[in-house]
Amino acid sequence: MSKLRIIMYHYVRDLKNSRYPEIKGLDYELFRQQIGFLKNHFTIVTMEEVLEAWNTKHGALPENAALLTFDDGYIDNFTAVFPILNEHKVQGSFFIPGKAFAENVLLDVNKIHFTLASADVHSLVKDIFVLLDRCRSEEPHLHIPSNEELFEKHAAAGRYDGKETVFVKRILQKAVPERIRRQISSELFQKYVGMPEDKFARELYMNRDQIRCMKREGMFIGVHGYDHYWLGNLPEQEMQADIDKALEVMDEFIDKDNWVLNYPYGSRSPGVLQYIESRGCKAGMTIEVEVADTAIHGRYELPRLNCNDFPPKSDSYLSIR
Repeated sequence: MSKLRIIMYHYVRDLKNSRYPEIKGLDYELFRQQIGFLKNHFTIVTMEEVLEAWNTKHGALPENAALLTFDDGYIDNFTAVFPILNEHKVQGSFFIPGKAFAENVLLDVNKIHFTLASADVHSLVKDIFVLLDRCRSEEPHLHIPSNEELFEKHAAAGRYDGKETVFVKRILQKAVPERIRRQISSELFQKYVGMPEDKFARELYMNRDQIRCMKREGMFIGVHGYDHYWLGNLPEQEMQADIDKALEVMDEFIDKDNWVLNYPYGSRSPGVLQYIESRGCKAGMTIEVEVADTAIHGRYELPRLNCNDFPPKSDSYLSIR
């Protein structure tokens, strides 16, 4: 094995006709076109082929190999993605947070996504400032930095997001205590989306039967943590507990001696890498934007390209090495 383009997808849906056309995903018809492009210009390989090549060094991947990965276990994966992959006889690797289907609970990451898709980001920033001020007043012992300090530290434009959007994500993902950010996320979700979280979750994620069907038809099922935490930021015991719980609920769908982890948010640490190796993990997927190369990358830190880097969205993949 030498080089492999690992392509990352999240939402794939009929965006124009959905209730949330502003959600950051790939339109269904563009996905269909993209799979056609990838089949014509690359060899789409299976996760099993990648593990064989990476772990034993006896296997070799073809030139221009590509691997398709799908994050978060959305119902879109079953209704939109799966039929197209089946039609083209190619495999996708689906990384599913255990809590999403085991408890039918709306994950914080998705509260944030759909709130951002339903509201003006400048209004959200103002709302967050107000709610943080309330928290400081009610719980001064938490010592939450000032709004100005938080914005200065966390508002930095990303590859696809403006600085205000990055600020909203970082505040609600990791920058303030978990209890506070979950409370704020839920309040904003109710204000701008206005739907019960449990009902929204049942519509958003795949269920066990759907995951079971995809695995039976040759799709690869991987682990994406249990609670979609930033694993690299958790204390050791909490990190291990999250991974253990994910392995427990995913038991039906994975080989516990030969499984793959996709780090939520790409977050990992040396402790995370050591622990997953001890539990039988054979590869780890990040969100660094590079072509995976055995000469450079360890098997637990495999970079990925975004689906937006390929036609019909763009030709960015040509300049990514």
